[in-house]
Amino acid sequence: MDHTASPGGAAMPSDTEFAALAEQFRPELLAHCYRILGSIHDAEDLVQETYLRAWRAYGRFEGRSSVRRWLYKIATMACLTALETRSRRPLPSGLGAPSDDHRVAFVSREPSVAWLQPAPDALFRAGDPAAIVAGRTGVRLAFIAALQLLPARQRAVLTLRDVLEFRTAEVAEMLDTTTAAVDSALRRARVRLAEAGPVEDDLAEPDEETRRTLLDDYVDAFTRADSGALVNLLRADVELEMPPNEVWFTGRRAVAGFLADRVLRRDRFRLVPTGANGQPAVVTYLRLGDGRYEGHGVQVLTLIGARIARITAFNDPSLVPTFTLAPVLTS
Repeated sequence: MDHTASPGGAAMPSDTEFAALAEQFRPELLAHCYRILGSIHDAEDLVQETYLRAWRAYGRFEGRSSVRRWLYKIATMACLTALETRSRRPLPSGLGAPSDDHRVAFVSREPSVAWLQPAPDALFRAGDPAAIVAGRTGVRLAFIAALQLLPARQRAVLTLRDVLEFRTAEVAEMLDTTTAAVDSALRRARVRLAEAGPVEDDLAEPDEETRRTLLDDYVDAFTRADSGALVNLLRADVELEMPPNEVWFTGRRAVAGFLADRVLRRDRFRLVPTGANGQPAVVTYLRLGDGRYEGHGVQVLTLIGARIARITAFNDPSLVPTFTLAPVLTS
């Protein structure tokens, strides 16, 4: 996969020269950092750090690898350093069992938990080689959540080998380790990922037309607070989780009951269709007392067949500017 011409040893380039050489890799590096970190905000910061480090070190780059692989080495090591002081980012489903009763009391939110974040398709779709290697799977929400179960170094090895398809020797060079160590880490990572359950959406995902129709119907039912129409879109085993709330629900009765009793009110929300993690999604806006709609969060839908299998509602207003340049709507 590495076929970028390397420039050989060179003095520190100008901003224009360096940008022309390296900027083409930014979208795929962002996807890579996101896979390892589980946070699109952290990934953006680490990609910026990667480019700053690369620009400063360019004069020492000797061209023994491609520029692309050199940037991946810098980005990966930056992510691993960052993870030395950060805990894994879970979803509620990674912390405890679900409830099948929508009347369950909510526990207080735990402010110390750094939750997994969704990522907008628009930020890295065009430049991420994983889109060619594995379709949307490389950034699927279930896959990113499963990666969080792995130690940081295993995350890096698995994404570099299995998603980006770098060779073992290339990964060993990037991580300053041996090929034997890479193979060992990869085996352990694959076993742990298999134990976590299926993380690929190979369960009869619908075609693009069905995806668009389902998303449009979901937006319509949610906005009109039509719980009956919403129920018709859900699988019997549908699941709903809503970080930062640790409580999550399983089963159509519990999910529909929770939404009808505690969430759905006509015109309470505005939903703007988008894409996140290669899946249909919506940016949500909540109506304020003065009639304005303020950014509320992002919902990501997992589809199986012609039904919704999971709703992951990230109730985090800080995500909205990442998905749109209009964080506040007017009525």
